[in-house]
Amino acid sequence: MRDQTIRTHSHRRRRGRRRAPVAAASVALTTAASLLLAGCATGDGGDGRTQLDFFQFKGEALEDFQQIIDDFEAENPDIDVVQNQVADADTLIRTLLVKDRTPDVITLNANGNFGRLAQAGVFHDFSDDPVLETINPAVQEILADLGTFGDEVNGLGYVNNANGIIYNIDIFEEQGIEVPETFDELIQVCEQLQDAGITPFYGTLGDAWTTLPSFNGLGAYPAQEGFFDEMREEGADVGPDSSVSFEQDYPEVLDRQAQLYSYAQEGYRGRTYDDGNAAFANGDAAMYMQGIWAVNPIKGVNEEINLGIFPYPTDDPADRLLVSGVDVVVTMGKDAPKSEEAMRFIEYLFSEDVITAFAASQNMIPSVEGAELSDDPAIQSVAPWFDEGRITGFIDHQVPPGIPLDATVQQALFTGDPQRALATLDREWAKVAARTIPVTGE
Repeated sequence: MRDQTIRTHSHRRRRGRRRAPVAAASVALTTAASLLLAGCATGDGGDGRTQLDFFQFKGEALEDFQQIIDDFEAENPDIDVVQNQVADADTLIRTLLVKDRTPDVITLNANGNFGRLAQAGVFHDFSDDPVLETINPAVQEILADLGTFGDEVNGLGYVNNANGIIYNIDIFEEQGIEVPETFDELIQVCEQLQDAGITPFYGTLGDAWTTLPSFNGLGAYPAQEGFFDEMREEGADVGPDSSVSFEQDYPEVLDRQAQLYSYAQEGYRGRTYDDGNAAFANGDAAMYMQGIWAVNPIKGVNEEINLGIFPYPTDDPADRLLVSGVDVVVTMGKDAPKSEEAMRFIEYLFSEDVITAFAASQNMIPSVEGAELSDDPAIQSVAPWFDEGRITGFIDHQVPPGIPLDATVQQALFTGDPQRALATLDREWAKVAARTIPVTGE
């Protein structure tokens, strides 16, 4: 099935910075083949202006980015930015790189695929670029953990999500419940809610991927201190006798995850993400094991709901970390022919008022230090964790895509046999490592 690419090209000239989303008035559908042939053209736009190909993966951000482009072009009349919004960015960017048709400015989700591309040395090194100094170092550390080419900085974190426990603030206040700071306190909260006739969690195991937010949140703690670096060093030798392994280091994670699901509603095994958003919006549970990306769909059902987010707690309150993914990373190709113009656009993207407006529209946390956050309670509840640098990345981004992580965790919750699931993860890790040639940043 051919991928579809949305290309937007605007010649409007509006002064001033972004104020509100604008409809993408001129949107044409083309195929990925069109992008390969035309989307990464060199030279200018035929009118003396330098044309930049802006590779963009978020369909829901198309209008926001188009407004940014319009305003940037108004301030930089010598540059024409063409937005190429693509559905399967991870696959298409690899194709473009192989064909030496690297876009001028690139946005990707900061996942394992981005890390592997960075390790291959295909992206620009931002180490000496002033824009890097404006970004929260903790956000850049999450990117570095995914992979870099040597000691380079191969991408700039733009906006971030938050993966924690969503809670109904009104229910907590009505029941006199404080946000728990340890795992034992979280269980006490569940018991108190249950005693009051309130379902503690709304579970949605009908979709395998919905097991990952809680797995990431609980699993962040044993992943500290270089767990995945050691796993990669063990490679094909990962197993019950290796220095680290899922079997050795993750039993408590799956035990605690199962314990939380034991406080979910009846029938949670068959409920889907969409079911959960609607039910939680209607007050059917006090907590929801999802991330900030679920807030907008929930509010689409009930715009009056009052939500907050707290990190999955651990044994010591001082050790708590908020799991966050860099939802959008901005980069460009190594030795880009239009690097000066591309950097001007990148610097504009990272200017405080531009990133503030974009993050607010997308319900995300901006990476630029000092950028104003949305006054949404969910955003405000996670702001201190970013301010203090107490954030860490998604552990599923460290797991090779060939390993069926979500299905394996889901099966453990279905069967009540976590040890078998962990042995499966170790076995699959070893199999992938045995057939993979390591990528180094030498």
